[in-house]
Amino acid sequence: MVLEQQYTRAEAARSLELNPNLITRWIKEHEQDNDGQAFRGNGKLTPEQEEIRALKAKVRQLEMEKNILKEATVFFAKEIK
Repeated sequence: MVLEQQYTRAEAARSLELNPNLITRWIKEHEQDNDGQAFRGNGKLTPEQEEIRALKAKVRQLEMEKNILKEATVFFAKEIK
């Protein structure tokens, strides 16, 4: 509203029933946005968030593989006796 429709910050804040400081903060964040990631929404993640998600998935996979190996060790230990 402020950047595209020429509302003042106060007018936009009143219209949206928000604190004008919040509008100011959003504008600053938008201006500082270098990678097009401000106000991502719709499931879009930052590169750091994508990396964290991938690492968590890898940890789950490795834990599952470790448990399979533990179970196999117990199974084969019983077979040997």
